[in-house]
Amino acid sequence: MSLRLRLLLTLGLTLLLLWGVAAAWMMRDLHEEVVATLDQRLAQSARMVAGLMAQLPIDVWQQADQRALSIPPIEGLACQVHSPRGEIVARTHTDLETILAAGERGHAYREVDGVTWRVFTYERGGLVITTADRMDERNQLLDEVVRVAVVPFVVALLGSLAALWAGVVRGLAPLERLRAALARRHPEALDPVAERGVPAEIRPFIEALNALLVRVREALQREQRFTDDAAHELRTPLTAIKTHLQVAQRVEGAAASQAMAHAEEGVGRLSRTLDQLLMLARVEGRPGADDEGGCEVAEVVTLACRDADPSGQARIVSAESWPEGRLALPRALAATALRNLIENALRHGAEPVTLDARAEDEGRITLIVRDQGAGVSEAACRQLTQRFWRASQQQGSGLGLAVVAAIAERFGGAVQFFHSAEVGLEARLTLPLRQVERG
Repeated sequence: MSLRLRLLLTLGLTLLLLWGVAAAWMMRDLHEEVVATLDQRLAQSARMVAGLMAQLPIDVWQQADQRALSIPPIEGLACQVHSPRGEIVARTHTDLETILAAGERGHAYREVDGVTWRVFTYERGGLVITTADRMDERNQLLDEVVRVAVVPFVVALLGSLAALWAGVVRGLAPLERLRAALARRHPEALDPVAERGVPAEIRPFIEALNALLVRVREALQREQRFTDDAAHELRTPLTAIKTHLQVAQRVEGAAASQAMAHAEEGVGRLSRTLDQLLMLARVEGRPGADDEGGCEVAEVVTLACRDADPSGQARIVSAESWPEGRLALPRALAATALRNLIENALRHGAEPVTLDARAEDEGRITLIVRDQGAGVSEAACRQLTQRFWRASQQQGSGLGLAVVAAIAERFGGAVQFFHSAEVGLEARLTLPLRQVERG
Protein backbone atom coordinates (compact mmCIF):
# COMPACT_ATOMS: atom_id res chain seq x y z
CA MET A 1 0.00 0.00 0.00
CA SER A 2 1.39 3.39 -0.97
CA LEU A 3 2.05 6.09 1.57
CA ARG A 4 -0.48 8.38 -0.11
CA LEU A 5 -3.27 5.78 0.03
CA ARG A 6 -2.38 4.91 3.61
CA LEU A 7 -2.56 8.55 4.67
CA LEU A 8 -5.83 9.11 2.82
CA LEU A 9 -7.44 6.02 4.34
CA THR A 10 -6.19 6.75 7.87
CA LEU A 11 -7.09 10.43 7.90
CA GLY A 12 -10.30 9.93 5.91
CA LEU A 13 -11.62 7.16 8.14
CA THR A 14 -10.64 9.12 11.23
CA LEU A 15 -12.42 12.20 9.88
CA LEU A 16 -15.53 10.18 9.00
CA LEU A 17 -15.57 8.54 12.43
CA LEU A 18 -15.19 11.82 14.31
CA TRP A 19 -17.74 13.64 12.15
CA GLY A 20 -20.11 10.66 12.41
CA VAL A 21 -19.93 10.65 16.20
CA ALA A 22 -20.39 14.42 16.25
CA ALA A 23 -23.36 14.13 13.86
CA ALA A 24 -25.04 11.41 15.93
CA TRP A 25 -24.54 13.46 19.07
CA MET A 26 -25.87 16.58 17.39
CA MET A 27 -28.91 14.77 15.90
CA ARG A 28 -29.81 13.30 19.27
CA ASP A 29 -29.57 16.67 20.98
CA LEU A 30 -31.47 18.33 18.14
CA HIS A 31 -34.26 15.74 18.32
CA GLU A 32 -34.57 16.16 22.08
CA GLU A 33 -34.59 19.95 21.77
CA VAL A 34 -37.24 19.94 19.03
CA VAL A 35 -39.48 17.54 20.98
CA ALA A 36 -39.03 19.61 24.13
CA THR A 37 -39.81 22.79 22.21
CA LEU A 38 -42.98 21.34 20.68
CA ASP A 39 -44.10 19.99 24.06
CA GLN A 40 -43.45 23.40 25.53
CA ARG A 41 -45.54 24.95 22.76
CA LEU A 42 -48.42 22.60 23.64
CA ALA A 43 -48.19 23.52 27.31
CA GLN A 44 -47.90 27.23 26.54
CA SER A 45 -50.91 27.05 24.24
CA ALA A 46 -52.98 25.40 26.97
CA ARG A 47 -51.96 28.06 29.51
CA MET A 48 -52.70 30.84 27.02
CA VAL A 49 -56.19 29.44 26.35
CA ALA A 50 -56.79 29.17 30.11
CA GLY A 51 -55.84 32.83 30.52
CA LEU A 52 -58.12 33.92 27.71
CA MET A 53 -61.06 31.88 29.03
CA ALA A 54 -60.70 33.49 32.44
CA GLN A 55 -61.12 36.97 30.87
CA LEU A 56 -64.32 36.20 28.94
CA PRO A 57 -67.47 38.21 29.91
CA ILE A 58 -70.29 36.53 31.83
CA ASP A 59 -72.69 36.59 28.84
CA VAL A 60 -70.23 34.49 26.91
CA TRP A 61 -70.35 31.86 29.65
CA GLN A 62 -74.12 31.92 29.52
CA GLN A 63 -73.99 31.18 25.81
CA ALA A 64 -71.47 28.38 26.52
CA ASP A 65 -74.09 26.65 28.67
CA GLN A 66 -76.31 26.33 25.61
CA ARG A 67 -73.64 25.38 23.09
CA ALA A 68 -69.82 25.04 22.98
CA LEU A 69 -67.83 28.05 21.93
CA SER A 70 -65.81 27.74 18.74
CA ILE A 71 -62.11 28.62 19.08
CA PRO A 72 -60.36 29.56 15.82
CA PRO A 73 -58.03 26.64 14.99
CA ILE A 74 -54.28 27.10 14.95
CA GLU A 75 -52.39 25.27 12.21
CA GLY A 76 -51.08 21.95 13.51
CA LEU A 77 -52.70 22.41 16.91
CA ALA A 78 -56.07 21.26 18.38
CA CYS A 79 -57.63 22.49 21.64
CA GLN A 80 -60.65 21.71 23.80
CA VAL A 81 -61.91 23.23 27.08
CA HIS A 82 -64.01 21.32 29.66
CA SER A 83 -66.05 22.88 32.44
CA PRO A 84 -65.75 21.68 36.02
CA ARG A 85 -68.80 19.45 35.36
CA GLY A 86 -66.95 17.86 32.39
CA GLU A 87 -68.96 19.61 29.70
CA ILE A 88 -67.22 20.95 26.58
CA VAL A 89 -67.39 24.71 26.70
CA ALA A 90 -64.96 25.53 23.83
CA ARG A 91 -63.08 23.65 21.14
CA THR A 92 -61.26 24.00 17.81
CA HIS A 93 -62.33 20.72 16.21
CA THR A 94 -65.64 18.94 16.57
CA ASP A 95 -64.31 15.56 15.40
CA LEU A 96 -61.55 15.16 18.01
CA GLU A 97 -63.58 14.62 21.20
CA THR A 98 -61.82 11.33 21.91
CA ILE A 99 -58.37 12.78 21.41
CA LEU A 100 -59.11 15.96 23.36
CA ALA A 101 -61.06 14.28 26.19
CA ALA A 102 -59.97 15.34 29.67
CA GLY A 103 -57.47 12.96 31.14
CA GLU A 104 -54.40 12.86 33.37
CA ARG A 105 -52.63 16.12 33.72
CA GLY A 106 -49.45 16.62 31.73
CA HIS A 107 -48.15 15.16 28.43
CA ALA A 108 -49.33 11.86 26.94
CA TYR A 109 -49.69 10.00 23.65
CA ARG A 110 -53.10 9.05 22.23
CA GLU A 111 -53.91 7.09 19.09
CA VAL A 112 -57.16 7.00 17.12
CA ASP A 113 -57.69 5.40 13.72
CA GLY A 114 -53.95 4.77 13.31
CA VAL A 115 -53.06 8.42 13.95
CA THR A 116 -50.91 9.24 16.97
CA TRP A 117 -51.33 12.51 18.84
CA ARG A 118 -49.24 14.26 21.44
CA VAL A 119 -51.59 15.59 24.11
CA PHE A 120 -51.16 18.05 27.02
CA THR A 121 -53.81 18.47 29.70
CA TYR A 122 -53.88 21.56 31.95
CA GLU A 123 -56.29 22.60 34.74
CA ARG A 124 -56.91 26.17 35.96
CA GLY A 125 -59.83 27.63 37.90
CA GLY A 126 -61.86 24.46 37.48
CA LEU A 127 -61.39 24.51 33.70
CA VAL A 128 -59.54 21.64 32.04
CA ILE A 129 -57.77 22.61 28.80
CA THR A 130 -56.46 19.90 26.47
CA THR A 131 -54.17 20.67 23.52
CA ALA A 132 -52.89 18.15 20.95
CA ASP A 133 -50.43 17.84 18.05
CA ARG A 134 -50.47 15.26 15.26
CA MET A 135 -47.26 13.20 15.48
CA ASP A 136 -46.98 12.86 11.71
CA GLU A 137 -46.88 16.64 11.41
CA ARG A 138 -44.36 16.76 14.24
CA ASN A 139 -42.20 14.16 12.49
CA GLN A 140 -42.45 16.07 9.23
CA LEU A 141 -41.29 19.21 10.99
CA LEU A 142 -38.48 17.26 12.65
CA ASP A 143 -37.43 15.85 9.28
CA GLU A 144 -37.29 19.34 7.84
CA VAL A 145 -35.16 20.53 10.74
CA VAL A 146 -32.83 17.55 10.37
CA ARG A 147 -32.60 18.09 6.63
CA VAL A 148 -31.69 21.71 7.11
CA ALA A 149 -28.98 20.69 9.58
CA VAL A 150 -27.68 17.66 7.67
CA VAL A 151 -27.23 19.23 4.23
CA PRO A 152 -24.60 21.76 5.36
CA PHE A 153 -23.02 19.05 7.48
CA VAL A 154 -22.70 16.68 4.50
CA VAL A 155 -21.40 19.47 2.29
CA ALA A 156 -18.80 20.38 4.93
CA LEU A 157 -17.80 16.73 5.31
CA LEU A 158 -17.36 16.23 1.58
CA GLY A 159 -15.46 19.50 1.39
CA SER A 160 -13.19 18.34 4.24
CA LEU A 161 -12.49 15.04 2.47
CA ALA A 162 -11.69 16.89 -0.75
CA ALA A 163 -9.41 19.29 1.13
CA LEU A 164 -7.78 16.31 2.83
CA TRP A 165 -7.14 14.60 -0.49
CA ALA A 166 -5.74 17.79 -2.01
CA GLY A 167 -3.57 18.42 1.06
CA VAL A 168 -2.12 14.91 1.08
CA VAL A 169 -1.41 14.98 -2.65
CA ARG A 170 0.16 18.42 -2.41
CA GLY A 171 2.09 17.50 0.75
CA LEU A 172 3.58 14.40 -0.89
CA ALA A 173 4.38 16.21 -4.13
CA PRO A 174 8.06 16.77 -3.12
CA LEU A 175 8.47 13.01 -2.69
CA GLU A 176 6.94 12.44 -6.12
CA ARG A 177 9.28 15.02 -7.64
CA LEU A 178 12.22 13.38 -5.90
CA ARG A 179 11.17 9.97 -7.21
CA ALA A 180 10.81 11.32 -10.74
CA ALA A 181 14.20 13.07 -10.54
CA LEU A 182 15.91 9.89 -9.34
CA ALA A 183 14.14 7.84 -12.02
CA ARG A 184 15.41 10.20 -14.74
CA ARG A 185 18.99 10.02 -13.48
CA HIS A 186 21.67 8.23 -15.43
CA PRO A 187 22.91 5.11 -13.60
CA GLU A 188 26.41 6.60 -13.40
CA ALA A 189 25.26 10.01 -12.11
CA LEU A 190 26.28 10.24 -8.45
CA ASP A 191 25.98 14.01 -7.99
CA PRO A 192 24.19 15.14 -4.80
CA VAL A 193 20.45 15.68 -4.97
CA ALA A 194 19.47 19.35 -4.81
CA GLU A 195 18.00 20.42 -1.45
CA ARG A 196 16.56 23.75 -2.60
CA GLY A 197 12.83 24.03 -2.05
CA VAL A 198 12.67 20.75 -0.12
CA PRO A 199 10.42 20.72 3.00
CA ALA A 200 12.15 20.48 6.35
CA GLU A 201 10.70 17.01 6.98
CA ILE A 202 12.31 15.60 3.82
CA ARG A 203 15.66 17.39 4.14
CA PRO A 204 17.19 14.77 6.53
CA PHE A 205 16.24 12.08 4.01
CA ILE A 206 17.91 14.06 1.19
CA GLU A 207 21.01 14.60 3.33
CA ALA A 208 21.23 10.88 4.11
CA LEU A 209 20.77 10.06 0.42
CA ASN A 210 23.50 12.52 -0.56
CA ALA A 211 25.82 11.03 2.05
CA LEU A 212 25.12 7.58 0.59
CA LEU A 213 25.87 8.87 -2.91
CA VAL A 214 29.16 10.29 -1.66
CA ARG A 215 30.12 6.93 -0.14
CA VAL A 216 29.12 5.10 -3.30
CA ARG A 217 31.17 7.52 -5.41
CA GLU A 218 34.17 7.08 -3.13
CA ALA A 219 33.80 3.29 -3.29
CA LEU A 220 33.66 3.38 -7.08
CA GLN A 221 36.68 5.67 -7.16
CA ARG A 222 38.59 3.26 -4.91
CA GLU A 223 37.67 0.34 -7.13
CA GLN A 224 38.68 2.28 -10.23
CA ARG A 225 41.95 3.33 -8.61
CA PHE A 226 42.63 -0.24 -7.54
CA THR A 227 41.95 -1.48 -11.09
CA ASP A 228 44.18 1.18 -12.60
CA ASP A 229 46.95 0.52 -10.09
CA ALA A 230 46.79 -3.22 -10.62
CA ALA A 231 46.80 -2.88 -14.41
CA HIS A 232 49.69 -0.43 -14.28
CA GLU A 233 51.88 -2.20 -11.76
CA LEU A 234 51.33 -5.82 -12.79
CA ARG A 235 52.06 -5.29 -16.46
CA THR A 236 55.80 -4.82 -15.96
CA PRO A 237 56.58 -7.90 -13.80
CA LEU A 238 54.36 -10.10 -15.97
CA THR A 239 56.18 -8.96 -19.08
CA ALA A 240 59.54 -9.55 -17.41
CA ILE A 241 58.54 -13.05 -16.24
CA LYS A 242 57.31 -13.92 -19.72
CA THR A 243 60.54 -12.68 -21.27
CA HIS A 244 62.76 -14.63 -18.85
CA LEU A 245 60.76 -17.80 -19.42
CA GLN A 246 61.09 -17.43 -23.18
CA VAL A 247 64.87 -16.96 -22.78
CA ALA A 248 65.07 -20.04 -20.55
CA GLN A 249 63.36 -22.09 -23.25
CA ARG A 250 65.83 -21.02 -25.91
CA VAL A 251 69.12 -21.38 -24.00
CA GLU A 252 70.70 -24.04 -21.89
CA GLY A 253 73.07 -24.34 -18.97
CA ALA A 254 73.96 -21.36 -16.83
CA ALA A 255 72.06 -18.91 -19.05
CA ALA A 256 68.85 -20.92 -18.65
CA SER A 257 69.33 -21.15 -14.87
CA GLN A 258 69.93 -17.43 -14.68
CA ALA A 259 66.78 -16.70 -16.73
CA MET A 260 64.74 -18.98 -14.44
CA ALA A 261 66.19 -17.21 -11.40
CA HIS A 262 65.16 -13.85 -12.84
CA ALA A 263 61.69 -15.23 -13.59
CA GLU A 264 61.40 -16.51 -10.01
CA GLU A 265 62.47 -13.12 -8.71
CA GLY A 266 59.78 -11.52 -10.87
CA VAL A 267 57.19 -13.92 -9.46
CA GLY A 268 58.20 -12.93 -5.94
CA ARG A 269 57.95 -9.25 -6.80
CA LEU A 270 54.56 -9.84 -8.41
CA SER A 271 53.35 -11.70 -5.31
CA ARG A 272 54.47 -8.87 -3.02
CA THR A 273 52.80 -6.30 -5.25
CA LEU A 274 49.53 -8.25 -5.21
CA ASP A 275 49.69 -8.56 -1.43
CA GLN A 276 50.21 -4.83 -1.06
CA LEU A 277 47.41 -4.01 -3.52
CA LEU A 278 44.96 -6.30 -1.73
CA MET A 279 45.94 -4.88 1.64
CA LEU A 280 45.49 -1.35 0.31
CA ALA A 281 42.07 -2.26 -1.07
CA ARG A 282 41.09 -3.77 2.27
CA VAL A 283 42.19 -0.75 4.25
CA GLU A 284 40.50 1.76 1.93
CA GLY A 285 37.31 -0.29 1.67
CA ARG A 286 34.28 -0.15 3.93
CA PRO A 287 34.74 -0.76 7.67
CA GLY A 288 34.87 -4.40 8.60
CA ALA A 289 33.86 -6.36 11.67
CA ASP A 290 37.46 -6.49 12.87
CA ASP A 291 37.90 -2.70 13.04
CA GLU A 292 36.91 -2.66 16.71
CA GLY A 293 39.75 -4.91 17.80
CA GLY A 294 42.70 -4.07 19.98
CA CYS A 295 46.21 -5.33 20.65
CA GLU A 296 49.22 -4.73 22.87
CA VAL A 297 52.13 -2.66 21.54
CA ALA A 298 54.72 -5.32 22.43
CA GLU A 299 52.68 -7.97 20.61
CA VAL A 300 52.53 -5.84 17.46
CA VAL A 301 56.30 -5.21 17.53
CA THR A 302 57.03 -8.94 17.90
CA LEU A 303 54.78 -9.88 14.97
CA ALA A 304 56.12 -7.10 12.74
CA CYS A 305 59.79 -8.04 13.39
CA ARG A 306 59.10 -11.71 12.72
CA ASP A 307 57.29 -10.98 9.44
CA ALA A 308 59.88 -8.45 8.25
CA ASP A 309 62.82 -10.79 9.01
CA PRO A 310 61.63 -14.44 9.01
CA SER A 311 65.22 -15.75 9.06
CA GLY A 312 66.19 -13.58 12.05
CA GLN A 313 69.49 -12.52 10.44
CA ALA A 314 68.81 -8.79 10.25
CA ARG A 315 69.98 -6.50 13.00
CA ILE A 316 66.80 -5.12 14.55
CA VAL A 317 67.22 -3.43 17.91
CA SER A 318 64.03 -3.07 19.96
CA ALA A 319 63.39 -1.01 23.06
CA GLU A 320 63.55 -2.82 26.38
CA SER A 321 60.04 -1.79 27.43
CA TRP A 322 56.93 -0.56 25.68
CA PRO A 323 54.21 1.85 26.82
CA GLU A 324 51.14 0.27 28.31
CA GLY A 325 47.82 0.34 26.54
CA ARG A 326 46.05 -1.38 23.68
CA LEU A 327 46.03 -0.02 20.17
CA ALA A 328 42.60 0.89 18.82
CA LEU A 329 42.98 -1.10 15.59
CA PRO A 330 43.18 -4.77 14.61
CA ARG A 331 46.42 -6.57 15.35
CA ALA A 332 46.92 -7.67 11.73
CA LEU A 333 46.69 -4.12 10.38
CA ALA A 334 48.92 -2.65 13.09
CA ALA A 335 51.54 -5.36 12.48
CA THR A 336 51.34 -4.83 8.71
CA ALA A 337 51.95 -1.08 9.03
CA LEU A 338 54.97 -1.55 11.34
CA ARG A 339 56.32 -4.43 9.24
CA ASN A 340 56.26 -2.30 6.09
CA LEU A 341 58.25 0.41 7.87
CA ILE A 342 60.82 -2.14 9.06
CA GLU A 343 61.07 -3.75 5.58
CA ASN A 344 61.55 -0.32 4.02
CA ALA A 345 64.35 0.44 6.51
CA LEU A 346 66.05 -2.93 5.90
CA ARG A 347 65.73 -2.78 2.09
CA HIS A 348 66.60 0.84 1.43
CA GLY A 349 68.52 1.87 4.55
CA ALA A 350 71.34 0.32 6.53
CA GLU A 351 71.44 -1.84 9.64
CA PRO A 352 71.00 -1.75 12.51
CA VAL A 353 67.33 -0.77 12.48
CA THR A 354 66.14 0.49 15.86
CA LEU A 355 62.57 0.38 17.18
CA ASP A 356 61.26 2.64 19.88
CA ALA A 357 57.96 4.06 21.13
CA ARG A 358 56.71 6.94 23.18
CA ALA A 359 53.33 7.79 24.61
CA GLU A 360 51.65 10.95 23.35
CA ASP A 361 48.91 13.09 24.76
CA GLU A 362 45.20 12.46 24.01
CA GLY A 363 45.51 8.68 24.09
CA ARG A 364 48.04 8.14 21.29
CA ILE A 365 51.32 6.31 20.90
CA THR A 366 54.11 6.86 18.37
CA LEU A 367 56.19 3.94 17.06
CA ILE A 368 59.61 5.04 15.78
CA VAL A 369 61.69 3.15 13.20
CA ARG A 370 65.24 4.40 12.43
CA ASP A 371 67.85 3.11 10.02
CA GLN A 372 71.49 4.05 9.47
CA GLY A 373 71.29 4.60 5.71
CA ALA A 374 71.89 7.66 3.62
CA GLY A 375 68.21 8.64 3.87
CA VAL A 376 66.38 10.84 1.40
CA SER A 377 65.88 14.56 0.97
CA GLU A 378 63.17 16.51 2.74
CA ALA A 379 61.24 16.85 -0.53
CA ALA A 380 61.41 13.08 -1.03
CA CYS A 381 60.16 12.52 2.56
CA ARG A 382 56.89 14.20 1.56
CA GLN A 383 56.49 11.83 -1.41
CA LEU A 384 57.27 8.52 0.26
CA THR A 385 53.61 7.63 0.87
CA GLN A 386 52.53 8.25 -2.73
CA ARG A 387 51.54 5.14 -4.65
CA PHE A 388 54.23 3.61 -6.86
CA TRP A 389 56.69 6.37 -6.02
CA ARG A 390 60.26 5.12 -5.62
CA ALA A 391 63.39 7.01 -4.69
CA SER A 392 65.81 6.92 -7.72
CA GLN A 393 66.10 3.36 -9.10
CA GLN A 394 65.35 1.48 -5.91
CA GLN A 395 63.48 -1.80 -6.24
CA GLY A 396 60.06 -2.39 -4.77
CA SER A 397 56.40 -1.97 -5.61
CA GLY A 398 56.06 1.55 -4.26
CA LEU A 399 53.00 0.49 -2.25
CA GLY A 400 54.37 -0.47 1.15
CA LEU A 401 54.48 3.04 2.63
CA ALA A 402 51.17 3.92 0.93
CA VAL A 403 49.62 1.01 2.85
CA VAL A 404 51.10 2.38 6.09
CA ALA A 405 49.60 5.81 5.43
CA ALA A 406 46.20 4.29 4.55
CA ILE A 407 46.10 2.21 7.75
CA ALA A 408 47.06 5.22 9.87
CA GLU A 409 44.46 7.49 8.28
CA ARG A 410 41.78 4.81 8.55
CA PHE A 411 42.03 4.82 12.34
CA GLY A 412 42.80 8.50 12.91
CA GLY A 413 46.59 8.19 13.06
CA ALA A 414 49.43 9.53 10.93
CA VAL A 415 52.84 8.59 9.55
CA GLN A 416 55.74 11.03 9.14
CA PHE A 417 59.31 10.73 7.83
CA PHE A 418 62.35 12.73 8.96
CA HIS A 419 65.96 12.76 7.76
CA SER A 420 69.11 13.65 9.68
CA ALA A 421 72.77 13.02 8.99
CA GLU A 422 73.20 11.08 12.27
CA VAL A 423 70.43 8.47 12.02
CA GLY A 424 69.46 8.30 8.34
CA LEU A 425 65.72 8.01 7.83
CA GLU A 426 63.34 8.10 10.78
CA ALA A 427 59.71 7.00 10.42
CA ARG A 428 57.13 7.91 13.07
CA LEU A 429 53.85 5.99 13.08
CA THR A 430 51.27 7.55 15.42
CA LEU A 431 48.30 5.36 16.31
CA PRO A 432 45.36 5.83 18.72
CA LEU A 433 45.06 3.83 21.91
CA ARG A 434 41.86 2.09 22.88
CA GLN A 435 39.93 3.93 25.58
CA VAL A 436 39.48 1.92 28.78
CA GLU A 437 35.84 1.78 29.94
CA ARG A 438 35.41 2.57 33.62
CA GLY A 439 32.47 1.31 35.59
